[in-house]
Amino acid sequence: MTVFHLLRHGDRDLLKVLIGRMPGVALTERGRAEIAAVAERLASETVAAIYASPLQRTRESAEILAERLGLPVEFRDDLTELDYGEWTGATFDAIRADPRWKWWSTARSLAAIPGGETMREVQRRVVEALMHLHARHPDDTVAVVSHGDVIRAALVFALGMPLDFYNRIEVAQGSISTIRIEPHAIRVLSLNERPRLV
Repeated sequence: MTVFHLLRHGDRDLLKVLIGRMPGVALTERGRAEIAAVAERLASETVAAIYASPLQRTRESAEILAERLGLPVEFRDDLTELDYGEWTGATFDAIRADPRWKWWSTARSLAAIPGGETMREVQRRVVEALMHLHARHPDDTVAVVSHGDVIRAALVFALGMPLDFYNRIEVAQGSISTIRIEPHAIRVLSLNERPRLV
């Protein structure tokens, strides 16, 4: 069985816009402290590998974790943030004024972001990534550093929930949610664990 610690990156810059895949969005000091606390929490386990989204905020988070655990990081595009298409870089007020936002926010299983991805596409790529990593690490504990939308998509799959229940799960910045993939089952072990800042 493979235990996956799904780690959301720490607190980051540009809080008033939908950053999506924008380049150059770094962790704040608080974000670095959050990930340092997660690294301390995971140092008590035998983590075999670290995989991460290649965006700057997840890259920085993974590197903090890697330094504490003494492991390399493998960056994977299939763990990257949801593609927010036309909404990337827009303010949240501007996005909420777009009539397409209501459809997106209430029907994630059906709606598509203008010029971007659907949640079905995100869920498919993250679940396929986890199954690939499970085959590579059938008896290991693995850290996966990604984004809130991507982690929620994996969690609703693991819980057997519809994508439209996506917003019922909190995945805070700097949090760990843990799942276990067994030969014939998938189990959620914890949700939104937030280690105390050190």
